[in-house]
Amino acid sequence: VGVDPIAGCIGCGVCLKTGKCFREDGVNEFVEKAKTADGFVFGSPVHYASASGMITSFLDRAFYGKSALFQGKPVPALSAADVAEPPQLSIIEQIFYHQLHAGGIQPVLNQVHGNTPEEVKQDLEGMQTMRTLGNNMAWLLKCIEAGKAAGVSFPEREPAQKTNFIR
Repeated sequence: VGVDPIAGCIGCGVCLKTGKCFREDGVNEFVEKAKTADGFVFGSPVHYASASGMITSFLDRAFYGKSALFQGKPVPALSAADVAEPPQLSIIEQIFYHQLHAGGIQPVLNQVHGNTPEEVKQDLEGMQTMRTLGNNMAWLLKCIEAGKAAGVSFPEREPAQKTNFIR
């Protein structure tokens, strides 16, 4: 893993030209591994009413110009908080929109509650939700594999249409 903390994307486009970000903080390593991964699970605790800055920076850089790596792959979103908080849904949506724009598959929205791992384990409903996610991911990955083996390919993605309403 890289030596620097995860830094935000500055939109310089270096990764689009060279295939990797100029920063050395682990995102490039993830992107390399993403090329052969069947699916992903991204999550964040609630940090001051939103997703952590680290996951936001990570997702922005991991997805920027790399939609093909995530297309047709399940990418569920997770969130954790000490109580059921409205920001949990915004975190899940934030992760969801990254994969939505990349053409990923969102199997289910997931959240657990607790300040510590021990407290999270006491959230029986949340733990059940996570087990269900694991089962759904395993099933979905098997379905995708069976579909590929049967010659069923993921739907072809239409070219992006950009609309600018500011004229």
